[in-house]
Amino acid sequence: MQNLDQIALEAAAAFAATDDPDTLEQIKSRYLGKSGQITELLKGMAKLAPEEKKQAGAAINRAKVSIENALADRRDAIRRLALEARLAEESLDVTLPGRSEMRGGLHPVTRTLERIEALFRSIGFEVADGPEIEADFQNFTALNTPEDHPARSMHDTFYLLDEQGKVAEDILLRTHTSPIQVRYMQAHVAKYAHLETMPEIRIIAPGRVYRVDSDATHSPMFHQVEGLWIGEKVSFADLKGVVADFLRRFFESDDLQVRFRPSFFPFTEPSAEIDVAFMSGTLKGRWLEIAGCGMVHPNVLQHVGIDPEMYVGFAFGMGPDRLTMLRYGVNDLRLFFDGDLRFLRQFV
Repeated sequence: MQNLDQIALEAAAAFAATDDPDTLEQIKSRYLGKSGQITELLKGMAKLAPEEKKQAGAAINRAKVSIENALADRRDAIRRLALEARLAEESLDVTLPGRSEMRGGLHPVTRTLERIEALFRSIGFEVADGPEIEADFQNFTALNTPEDHPARSMHDTFYLLDEQGKVAEDILLRTHTSPIQVRYMQAHVAKYAHLETMPEIRIIAPGRVYRVDSDATHSPMFHQVEGLWIGEKVSFADLKGVVADFLRRFFESDDLQVRFRPSFFPFTEPSAEIDVAFMSGTLKGRWLEIAGCGMVHPNVLQHVGIDPEMYVGFAFGMGPDRLTMLRYGVNDLRLFFDGDLRFLRQFV
């Protein structure tokens, strides 16, 4: 029988000579595989005399255990070496500054909307809301918009499709937040129908609106804030006072000029455009159109069930996107909706 100690030493030396796991398993097969040296020795025991088998079997098993232990030790060593190499490649320098998580923040237009709401709440206005998908009545008819008005055409307004895939001319994406005012007035009249005199209505209606328009100063989706004050003795002087005070507080400037320029809107009479002029900065002395306003048209009050002989009021509408551009010095409206983090991080 071969020298078993010599075979065990040769196997241990062969194991120690490799750092590759696959090569190690091939060497193992040379000694412990189906045709390995130790396996062949075990098979050869069948030819031995009974008195020799016991002694030979014990010697072969000792050699086998020695080889298996050497194999296990080398497997552990190779795993350790691989781990050490990986740790060396992926070493962490604990002296480097940590990577802080990016801070989120409110979108600049959202900041403006919250500021507008807070300023109007401070003078007793309630914030109202309504659906963005509207009926033609609330969006146009109740607001005294003529049947042939350009705003009703498909090149100005997004109309929805019905179940047959045809354009539903009475269902659309709201073009302004005025429908919120209509719905609020209808609900207000119903709520106080049992009273001879209903309480005043003082609301602002912020939200997203949609029009077929897109360029550097217009977007198919944009934001609008409209205001409404209905009562028995509401005047144009009240309108001027509320709007002028809001603009000076919003821009934090008492040195801001505000003017009301005659205009026309179907839902107000008389109507006016509101312009502002800054007395300092890059826009100094330049008049900018900022909003539209007027006294609520009697036909609008009649459409919602309010007696125009008893009640009167004013309404106004402004674009928070434009106010945001002016407040932060942004010259392209599309920057607000591109999602460019380089731009938005400036407001965090």
